[in-house]
Amino acid sequence: MWRSSGLRLGARLCCPRGGARAPAERGHRSLVSCIDPSIGLNEEQKGYQKVAFDFAAREMAPHMAEWDQKELFPVDMMRKAAQLGFGGVYVRTDVGGSGLSRLDASVIFEALATGCTSTTAYISIHNMCVWMIDTFGNEEQRHRFCPALCTMEKFASYCLTEPGSGSDAASLLTSAKRQGDHYVLNGSKAFISGGGESDIYVVMCRTGGPGPKGISCIVVEKGTPGLSFGKKEKKVGWNSQPTRAVIFEDCAVPAANRIGNEGQGFLIAMKGLNGGRINVASCSVGAAHASVVLTRDHLNVRKQFGALLASNQICNQALQMHGGYGYLKDYAVQQYMRDCRVHQILEGSNEVMRMLISRSLLQQ
Repeated sequence: MWRSSGLRLGARLCCPRGGARAPAERGHRSLVSCIDPSIGLNEEQKGYQKVAFDFAAREMAPHMAEWDQKELFPVDMMRKAAQLGFGGVYVRTDVGGSGLSRLDASVIFEALATGCTSTTAYISIHNMCVWMIDTFGNEEQRHRFCPALCTMEKFASYCLTEPGSGSDAASLLTSAKRQGDHYVLNGSKAFISGGGESDIYVVMCRTGGPGPKGISCIVVEKGTPGLSFGKKEKKVGWNSQPTRAVIFEDCAVPAANRIGNEGQGFLIAMKGLNGGRINVASCSVGAAHASVVLTRDHLNVRKQFGALLASNQICNQALQMHGGYGYLKDYAVQQYMRDCRVHQILEGSNEVMRMLISRSLLQQ
């Protein structure tokens, strides 16, 4: 549950790298209207935001570069985040969730992403998985899986994408054939965040005929015979979270682990993604906020041709404004850029997002 004792009213908002204050507190009035993240929030949301900003500055930003360079999955830090209620932000309280709204979650993920975008993106995926179990699971499943996920004693991964089905998720081939009181899974999932490290895999698999109505949702627990993982992928960004293929070879899973009814899996998957997409977008906004602050500070100290760079802008992209420094790993702005690049692909490419938005608008 949300730990209100974590709120320290009056504490300054913190931003990454050196604990730079939020623009509103630095007196840069020209920037306040465009990057002050508290505008429009109620007092409770401002409180959640302050806790998340403080946690990001204290527990994430100082380690962001190391996690990236050494490809470390920061388990201990995430469990500290879960103690503040960030392991199940919009999960019901009776199973250990914080019971907050989707807007509250966006505020929190945006603030956390200023500390480490890659790790926050994984936390948001974990939250999406817990919500799916909480929302579509029965009472026994909710109480069996959610409490340990909300504390992040256990971690969760979302398994939809396959080597041959990306945007066309309804064409997935991983099969789950019913044999008595078990399903036997065969197939593989690709590009799975947390793959190999997570304890719970929320898997979309085919229990029926072709198309979306033949898909079901089954929870597979780590250690189940027949479950294995591919090599850890080498990625441009998102290096603080492992990405592997998840492989099923005659993997027998209890039928009691099916979430929802047979044939309901594609609906569950899309409902999860609808919220997950907002979460990832919030992470992108947090990375942009951090990049703007870093760039502002850089432009106010770096001189060219006898004048501050802030008075010689030729471009409005944060990394570009850093010049050659922006390409160096000593400067955090390049990591925010790398960690955000995948946000244009996962959970639906930009092209798919535009299609979904236009479809929604046309239905109004």
